[in-house]
This record gives sequence, structure tokens and C-alpha cells, in this order.
Amino acid sequence: MRFIFLITALFLASLNLRPVITSVSPMLGTIQEALGMSGSLASLLTSLPVLCMGFFAPAAVKLSNRWSIERTIAYCLLLIGAATAARYYFNSAWLMLLTAFLAGVGIAVIGPLLSGFIKKNFANPSAIVGIYSMALVVGAALGSGFSVPLQNVLHGSWQASIASWSILAVIALFFWWKPAAPKMLGSNASAAVSSMHASASRSPKLPLNNKRAWLLTSFFGMMAFMFYSLTAWLPPMIEEQGYDKHTAGMILTLFTLIQIPVSLMLPILVSRFQRRAVWLIGCSVMELAGLLLLLLHFSPWLTCIFLGIGAGGLFPMALMLPIDESSNMEEANALSAMTQSGGYIFASLGPLYVGFVHDYAGSFPSTILSLMVIVAIMIGIQLKIGNRKAIPSGSLPDH
Repeated sequence: MRFIFLITALFLASLNLRPVITSVSPMLGTIQEALGMSGSLASLLTSLPVLCMGFFAPAAVKLSNRWSIERTIAYCLLLIGAATAARYYFNSAWLMLLTAFLAGVGIAVIGPLLSGFIKKNFANPSAIVGIYSMALVVGAALGSGFSVPLQNVLHGSWQASIASWSILAVIALFFWWKPAAPKMLGSNASAAVSSMHASASRSPKLPLNNKRAWLLTSFFGMMAFMFYSLTAWLPPMIEEQGYDKHTAGMILTLFTLIQIPVSLMLPILVSRFQRRAVWLIGCSVMELAGLLLLLLHFSPWLTCIFLGIGAGGLFPMALMLPIDESSNMEEANALSAMTQSGGYIFASLGPLYVGFVHDYAGSFPSTILSLMVIVAIMIGIQLKIGNRKAIPSGSLPDH
């Protein structure tokens, strides 16, 4: 029962980390018109949370040392839920951006802490990462796929549609708020609390002097750079090849749906068959093949299958690496905070980069070629990461 409780809590918390971003995307034009926002200002509704995920991830370490992982996650779920619900009442562009900022802060803190939570509570954390990553993908798909239908059901109110995703936070809080803490900590609650206070006294900081930590951060950044670039620009790339907007939108949906089973199964396969580098490079090769097919104007349906398998496999691997390479919960928190902080800051530049190259070249082939170069560099980093399973305890410097 405790295992089921922990898995459910993990899934529900992860499910809250994307809808507040993706639910806005399908209705960005409607929101822009209703609030009188410029295109660049409206784009901040989706890009601002990603930037927050980068800048505020390091705060996860200090907050968890002060309040414990479980309580910090509960507070952040409350922040995400409140910011999302507030969108029903706000009719100002700047207040809408405030909700994006607040939700982004909550997402930024929860992300690394869920890695530490997995390290703390599960004997085979690598396999459990699949639940975490799958829930993120499912949440993103729900937000992008159901916001417009919800708007139609809710009498055309876009405010009610994007605010309704706060229900996910309310459900999750039943598992994460104070009454749930004894269940999460199990029968050894007092020992766990003592351990938490001991870890707070150690207060591990980001391993900024560790070369391997920077290697993992570089991989996370390039993985996320590719994901957000493709999510933002895959439909326009397909439209440029002569397909209509409906087809391009359906292909993006397929790209997202493919990632759900892949993100669930790959960590289990890695845990079972090991050879981590083979799986990493294999997923990157799939992404590279998808870009090549896109460049050569092959069927976009086939193209998105390759891209979806690649992106869907790389994301859980990037989440799993800090857990694999840390010796305890505290190191997992610190290493995850560093990889996600630097990674998401770099990733936020992805859509901007693609747009800049497209504007300069006048078409997408040059952009696709440059993305292929990035994937090739990522493969080089993966070769350096290799199959190493754990950094010895204490080797992550507190700097």
C-alpha cells in the first residue's frame, strides 16, 4: 500500500508540471486578442515558465533542507494551483504573466525534488523515473489537446479553460499535504525526520566544480533545446513542405503521443539491460534520422515517429542520470537542480534560435541542418558520459 501511495503521489505531482504551460499554446491567439498583447509579450506566457525552470531550480536544494522534500513539493503544488486558478479572474496581460511566473517558480522547485524523492523512497529508482517522465508527457498532452475542447464545453470561456487545470493540483494535494506525511514517511517516520534534519545540516550545494556534473548539465540542455525547438517549430516546418495546418497539428499530436509509452518503458529497459550509453546514443540516432527524413521531405508521419521515439527516450534518460550518479537523496537533489537549472536556461533559447536561423535563411533546411549538428554534439557528450553508474559518495564538491 505504501508503494502504491508513493507511486500515485509521484505521478500526480509530475502531472502538474506541464499543463499550465501547454494549455496556453493552442489559445495563444485568442488570449493575445482578448488582452491586447503583442506577439512577443504573448510568447512569454509559454517561455517565461521555462526560464523560471532554469533560474529557480537551485532554490530546490535550500527549500528542501529547510522544509523537507514532501512539504516543499506540497507548497509548490499549492502555488501552481493558485496561479492557475487565478487565471479565471485576471483580465490583464501583466497579471497573466504574473501567473506564468509564479507557476514557473513552483515547477522549477518541484522538478529536482522529485528526483530526490525517487532516490529516497525506491530501491530501483531508474525504473521509477519512467513514471515521472511519462506523467510529464501525459500532462503536456492533456494541456495542449483538451484546452480548446474545454473552452467549447465551458461556454467559450478561455479563462475557465486554462484555469480548470488547477484541479490537478487540488487532487495532488490530497497526497502531498500534511495529513499525508506520516503515510509517505512510513513506519520509520521519526528516523526519516531525523535523517532530514541531518541532511539539512550538511546542506549540499550545487556541484559547480565537478566536471562530470557539467557534462550531465550540457546533455540535459541539448536534449531540452531539441525538444522545445521541435515542439514549437515542427508544425511550421511541415507546413512549409506543403501540408495544411490541420495535418501539421495532427503530426505534432502524434509526436507527443509517441513519447508517452517510450518515456515509460525506456528507463525500465535501461534498468534491465544496462549499457546506458547504447540507449542514450540510440535515442539520439533516432532523433538524427528523423531530422534527416524531415530535411529530405519524407512523409512527415514517418518523420515524427523517429523524432518522437528519440525525444521520448532522451528525456527520461536525462532525468535518470543525476539519480544514477548520486549516492543519496541530498546529492540527487543538488545534481538534479544543477542539470535542470543550466539545462532549461539553455533550452529556452531553442525556439528563439530556430526562429532566428529561419528568418536569416528564409526557409527551414538550414535550420534543420543546424539542429542535426546539435544532435551530433550531443552524441559526443553521451560518449563521454558512458555507462558509469554512480559517483562515489562525497565526490560532489559543495561549491
